[in-house]
Amino acid sequence: MSTAPTTPTPAPPATAARPVAPRTATLALLALAVGGFTIGTTEFASMGLVPDIASDLGVSIPATGHVITAYALGVVVGAPLLTALAARLPRKALLIWLMAGYTVANLASAFAPGLDGLLVARFVAGLPHGAFFGVGAVVGTAVVGPERRGRAVSTMMAGLTIANVVGVPLSTFVGQQLGWRLAFVVVGALGGLSLLGLARFVPHVDAVPGASVRGELGALRNGRLWVTVAAAAVGFGGLFAVYTYIAPTITTVTGLSEELVPVVLAVFGVGMTVGTLLGGRLVDRSVLRTVIWSFAATAVALAVLALVLGWPLGAFVGLFLLAATSQVLGVAMQTRLMDLTPTAPSLGAALAHSALNVGNADGAFVGGLVISAGWGYRAPAWAGVLLTLAGLAIVLVAGRTRAERGAPRHLPA
Repeated sequence: MSTAPTTPTPAPPATAARPVAPRTATLALLALAVGGFTIGTTEFASMGLVPDIASDLGVSIPATGHVITAYALGVVVGAPLLTALAARLPRKALLIWLMAGYTVANLASAFAPGLDGLLVARFVAGLPHGAFFGVGAVVGTAVVGPERRGRAVSTMMAGLTIANVVGVPLSTFVGQQLGWRLAFVVVGALGGLSLLGLARFVPHVDAVPGASVRGELGALRNGRLWVTVAAAAVGFGGLFAVYTYIAPTITTVTGLSEELVPVVLAVFGVGMTVGTLLGGRLVDRSVLRTVIWSFAATAVALAVLALVLGWPLGAFVGLFLLAATSQVLGVAMQTRLMDLTPTAPSLGAALAHSALNVGNADGAFVGGLVISAGWGYRAPAWAGVLLTLAGLAIVLVAGRTRAERGAPRHLPA
């Protein structure tokens, strides 16, 4: 398959809006990034609070782990469902409603009386996640122009990655010191701040002209869309095979103390932020080439990490590289899905987050499987290499199949 430069994919007609003044665009993207920061903080901080929740509610850690699963399931279900049902709503109004629901669900999590109530609250909190990023990506594209859509997507998603540098360690610390419930209250407060920013700085953006539930769902008939979703769902599993078990890996293989785990997570977050910003620039040059090469780079980063985990400096460098390459891939896949749904770009972008959370589930499962088999904590990284290469193979095989049917060999969008 050739990866030579191709004709740029036409940008999706996200909305009828035109690019706004640079200052207005910057403030709008900042407001969207604050929303991403809020969502990223609660999504990843929950993982670090599982022992505290289990102790307080008097249940086992494995049972409490279902809290993470419930949130991921909410993302998978809510991303396409809410995006399709709200197809005709103005984009700004929809963003505000989604963040309001997210804020309420997190406050409900803080006051859940038991595990069952917490599971329901976390599922509901997950519902707006993918839809918010999907709609936000379209709004960002509308305010800066389609030729800079990659940077718009990456700027908004930078809020999520910065959460891993600041929000996750801080909320985890608050939860450990003052109780896990207060951590969710803090997230609720962040949601309120995000609501103010969205209401004040995001300009009015209409829905896609002629949008409807039927039109949104009709975009799902595109076979290439599902190939891309499958590639993301499998390929992202490589990242989560490692990230899910990062704390015991660092303490048992690298030999660092538990007190240094937050530092490791912060380094990982810095890598994610760098990768997100880099991904935006690369995507604006070539979406598909970025997808292909970031898949390959992520596989290489996982292999390097597996080899250097026993050396502290090597572990830090390896995790940084893994975070950066995987986030380049994330930006590229979301933009690719938007390109494949020109009449329903919000749905395409939202599906990227559904796929990401499927990858979260299958990566955690495969990583746990190889650990349970007695192969040690390096094994998830090697398993991650296979998952990432499998995602790449789906993309390449699909392109070869299209070429054999007479389509251009460069995998056009």
